[in-house]
Amino acid sequence: MPRDDRLEVESKEEAKEKKPRRSPRREKKAAKPAEKPAEKYVPRLKLQYMQEVVPTLMAELGLKNPMQVPRLEKIVLNIGLGEATENPKSIESATKDLAAISGLHPVVTKAKKSIATFKLRKGVSIGAMVTLRGQRMFEFLDKLINVTLPRIRDFQGAPATSFDGRGNYTIGIKEQIIFPEIDYSQVDKIRGLQVSVVTSARSNEGAKRLLQLLGVPFGK
Repeated sequence: MPRDDRLEVESKEEAKEKKPRRSPRREKKAAKPAEKPAEKYVPRLKLQYMQEVVPTLMAELGLKNPMQVPRLEKIVLNIGLGEATENPKSIESATKDLAAISGLHPVVTKAKKSIATFKLRKGVSIGAMVTLRGQRMFEFLDKLINVTLPRIRDFQGAPATSFDGRGNYTIGIKEQIIFPEIDYSQVDKIRGLQVSVVTSARSNEGAKRLLQLLGVPFGK
């Protein structure tokens, strides 16, 4: 090889050595395995409704669309406090008990008009109420059926005539202490409350059958 060509080759090699070496390409990080989305919590009674109650009612009522099946819409808990006109502190105790039972902050109800016979003035606090929907509604009804009602002394079943003709059912509870959330040592007075179950049924029979399939123990 001629000397000039050798010098040319050497100069190219020197130039290559002088060039800064490129950093090796970063290795692509191994893709992390996709995490499974957290399973959405569904109350036990709601699963029972979707898997058992809906097919049963569709067959019994001859329905073709599952959306036509009667369903629970809301549950309303209400405590009336006639004593609040003389003892305003009873409102605080009642709302505390109702909050423990429902898990929500109750709304204080006020008198809409004055009644002289009962020494009642318009705007005076006379009770407390709370409305349950969605998961809380199913959880409360499940607890009411399987835990609370069996704790009633000499329980003979829920009254089967407490429907209003429009698919709504109301049951009265004489003592709030049957709920497991109530601490006996913190109760200043035994109070009752009303539990109203509002359904989309258009008749008493449809609402009763819905509640029967959900497990409400109606008396004979």
